[in-house]
Amino acid sequence: MSTQPTPAFCSRSAIADAILRRLDEAALRSAREQFARSPTTQWFSIDDLLPAKMAAQIHQSFPQPQQMRERKTLREHKYVAAQMDCYDPQAEEALFAFHDERVVARVGEMICLPGLQADPKLYAGGISLMTKGNFLNPHLDNSHNNDRSLYRVLNLLYYVSPGWAPSSGGHLEVWPRGVDHPQQTIHSLYNRLVVMTTGAESWHSVTRVESDDRRCCVSNYYFSAQPIGGQSYFRVTSFRGRPEQPLRDLVLRVDSGLRQAIRKLRPQGIQQTTHLYKKPGEH
Repeated sequence: MSTQPTPAFCSRSAIADAILRRLDEAALRSAREQFARSPTTQWFSIDDLLPAKMAAQIHQSFPQPQQMRERKTLREHKYVAAQMDCYDPQAEEALFAFHDERVVARVGEMICLPGLQADPKLYAGGISLMTKGNFLNPHLDNSHNNDRSLYRVLNLLYYVSPGWAPSSGGHLEVWPRGVDHPQQTIHSLYNRLVVMTTGAESWHSVTRVESDDRRCCVSNYYFSAQPIGGQSYFRVTSFRGRPEQPLRDLVLRVDSGLRQAIRKLRPQGIQQTTHLYKKPGEH
């Protein structure tokens, strides 16, 4: 059952308007230059994305970890949610504000990627939360949406944990030359948006959380009929160990290979994903 909105409720249209204003303030040339620095995992970031009160309201709407789905394996440890009508409506409004057609088009214009599409079913999107000790190992995202009709091309990560510092951990890492070479850290600072490609070589990870606070993130993916780089491919989400984890790396390589083989033989895998948003009345 949905909870009732709090008094300072912000609609998705109001949040989308605020996102657009901030995107328009950002230097287009600077974003494109930032995005073009790497031929593999391209990204740009925008700080102070939303007005302070709006960002604070979104943070306050996040559920507790025990209300979310826990993912705890050698690959990752975090909490996720996609069935947004089960939580504070403010979190749902914040998430779907990034689906506003104007926002999608503006992001595509900023990085010269036309034809982007948001995913109303939130395949792999939604909200995520990390607590002390949580992590996400280096990985490549799966290549398509749920029915393989579109390629996953962009990840939009909006961080909403007040006071999050470099020492807090839980930071995004990109590995431009693969996990056998040095990574680059992008701090998960409060009210920061990171837009990142999810192509065939877009290795990324999240460092271990060191803070006792919650690392909260609004996650969206944009899809396209064409893959990043233009070369057709298919891949399940593929994990690796960090350079200091040789045994885990071996196990995760085998795990990824088995899951890839299963998906080629059985398109839906062993079981269908449950990480999808279903509108009320859908089954």
